[in-house]
Amino acid sequence: MKAIILLGAILCLGSVVTMPGARAGEAAFQAGFAERDITPDIGMEAPGGYGKAYHQSLHDPCKVRAAVFGDGPSRVAIVGVDTIGIRRATVMAIRKEIEEKCGIKPEAVMIAASHSHAAGPLGFFLPGEFDDASPLVKSLVYDKTVTANPAYLARATREIVAAVVAADASKVTAIAAAGFGREEQAAFNRRFRMRDGSSMTHPGQGNPDIVEPAGPIDPQVGVLGAWSKDGQFLGCVVNFACHGTTGPGGISADWIYYLEKTIRGLMGDKAIVVFVPGMAGDVTQVNNRSPYQIKQFGEVSARYVGGRVGAEAVKTLVSFEQAAGPLSPVAAQNEVLKIKRRAPKPERVAHALEIVKQDPAKVDATEWTFAKELVVLDARIKKEPVADVEVQAVQVGPAVFLSCPAEYFCQFGLDIKAGSKFPFTFPVSLANDCVGYVPTEEALSPHGGGYETRLTSYTNLEPAAGRQIADAMIGLSAQLQPGAVPQPPPLPKFEGQPWSYGRVPPELD
Repeated sequence: MKAIILLGAILCLGSVVTMPGARAGEAAFQAGFAERDITPDIGMEAPGGYGKAYHQSLHDPCKVRAAVFGDGPSRVAIVGVDTIGIRRATVMAIRKEIEEKCGIKPEAVMIAASHSHAAGPLGFFLPGEFDDASPLVKSLVYDKTVTANPAYLARATREIVAAVVAADASKVTAIAAAGFGREEQAAFNRRFRMRDGSSMTHPGQGNPDIVEPAGPIDPQVGVLGAWSKDGQFLGCVVNFACHGTTGPGGISADWIYYLEKTIRGLMGDKAIVVFVPGMAGDVTQVNNRSPYQIKQFGEVSARYVGGRVGAEAVKTLVSFEQAAGPLSPVAAQNEVLKIKRRAPKPERVAHALEIVKQDPAKVDATEWTFAKELVVLDARIKKEPVADVEVQAVQVGPAVFLSCPAEYFCQFGLDIKAGSKFPFTFPVSLANDCVGYVPTEEALSPHGGGYETRLTSYTNLEPAAGRQIADAMIGLSAQLQPGAVPQPPPLPKFEGQPWSYGRVPPELD
């Protein structure tokens, strides 16, 4: 199996920063991992829908997991957070505090949400975000929509900073490697082309009107592992495209909990598993075309997805462990795109206003929910008609990590991999912000459709946004030069003797 080494990167808005790799014989590479608990309290809001819901039980802890990699004076932090999404304002505050406490530059910190629908309330809206809106809009946001809990937001912010600082302080001289596993049975595209020519999200298992999936999956399981010089496994970063929607019951990291358990089963119970999601905007664990009565949600589903993805991660780790070592060059680019939001027509907003003023119990629940979303979107566009969308390209030798803050359609992730000249390209979604679903233009065409194309306060970027983001990420990676793919040392010329036990002709008597 091919393998790569992840060293570290310095991210810089609008520019490239290249750090020298280790010279022959030097071992400048360092790695450190840490985790902190961010389990929400019973009774706090449960994100994952467009209305209020509250946690009533605990299944497993939610965590922030951090990896810090260093190459001489340069350091980069990769952070995975068990949450549905994290807002840019929160990320910027966290980056600032990390720099103050341990000196890692804000641009060198990547924070990705796992997208667990059973985690803590870090969004969608922030406390005070709509304080200047009308009383109706404020009520719709704060009383009817998922809003970050101020105390939990402060606690999670503090623990994310603490995890990065601890990971940085724990760095040791290390070797690292990364590569791909392959898992094709744990995730499925949830959008389908129907017999009437439309596209639909989750049309229902066994629906005879399903023609074919309306999009692909990405079966690659990207893995990066690090070991100390004496061979002790330190931790890993795992990248896979699948929604965190198995819902094992109660507060949970979702299937990522079982991903961690699976990897720790072989690699050690102290190993830190940092998860960063792939492009899974239209991909979940639900197999709408399965002919069998199977559980597609709950404990069994969470264990199935996490176990299968974790098993591929473990296979990949043990495959490339002996090829681990230092690598260069290390480089990165950042860019903040300005993307317009698509606004609802005035007559749609007026009709939505009529609906939300009615008692929700007396109106169709779906109609009321999305009317509420249009009213809030109209207020949001008046003060934020353009969204800041941060994209990143982080080079680690022959590998590049390309990230965006969207629930990005899987096809874009595959396009990015195909358009990158790097031997190893890892797309990362929901990083450093969350800007909603970003579908393909085809999904927004007359023959498209589905849940992800609905216009809401969460999902509202213009139709060309997906292509703009993909082109920007491919463009960033194109300005970087891939490093060589390392291999184990070549075998020296054979000068020994065959095994004496085996050096015999057949013995028949």
